[in-house]
Amino acid sequence: MLIHPQFDPVAISIGPLAVRWYGLMYLLGFVLFLVLGRVRVRRGLGPAGWTGKDLDDLLFYGVLGVILGGRLGYVLFYKPAYYLAHPAEILAVWTGGMSFHGGFLGVLVALWLFARRRGVRWLAVTDFIAPLVPLGLAAGRLGNFINAELPGRATDLPWAMVFPNVDMVARHPSQLYQFALEGLALFAILWLWSNRPRPMGAVSGAFLLGYGVLRLVAEFAREPDDFLGLLALGLSMGQWLSLPMILAGTGLMAWAWRCRTS
Repeated sequence: MLIHPQFDPVAISIGPLAVRWYGLMYLLGFVLFLVLGRVRVRRGLGPAGWTGKDLDDLLFYGVLGVILGGRLGYVLFYKPAYYLAHPAEILAVWTGGMSFHGGFLGVLVALWLFARRRGVRWLAVTDFIAPLVPLGLAAGRLGNFINAELPGRATDLPWAMVFPNVDMVARHPSQLYQFALEGLALFAILWLWSNRPRPMGAVSGAFLLGYGVLRLVAEFAREPDDFLGLLALGLSMGQWLSLPMILAGTGLMAWAWRCRTS
């Protein structure tokens, strides 16, 4: 059995200024997005004529989508009754509470607006960024692990970990599972898949399908939110929100290949 190291969530303190590890993980995700995006631009894997400037603008739209969508998704999917009673707290993002699925929807809307302004196909943009996303997700899960938040369910496996800030129960280090699955594994799959020409929408579909399946699997080891518990069929909220992604990804990939052969 392992014991969580109980890292200090503050990475750097300069007077009253405190830089937290979780914020640094977000920054790392954005840096990786730019670095890997420039690699794809140089390889000609983006929309025709794209430059690093287009990538910078795309990141700006994406960051807005992540923050606004992630917060609103948490409010609507996880605690709608609470925030209906306390609407002033909706904007209090510093208190915590972000939803991946909400952030994902926010990014899709932001990318649609970006694509319209640039006169490019929306799916061409989503195909381009899909392989750039998983390492950012991996960085976020590392942030969760450093903060000892979102721990796993109780287990007696040899690598079970106690999170003293939660309780003294040995649990799955589910943050690391998600780091490995939704982060590293999904990145490897999408990076290799997208390095060869694919029909428009196929890479985006692979992201939806891959993330949905890997999140569904990882959630079996993750402790459900205490204010929600398990929902219908013994599935968590994260799993129910992943099912539409699996269906949409399967349908999008089928559509992409059918259009290619028609």
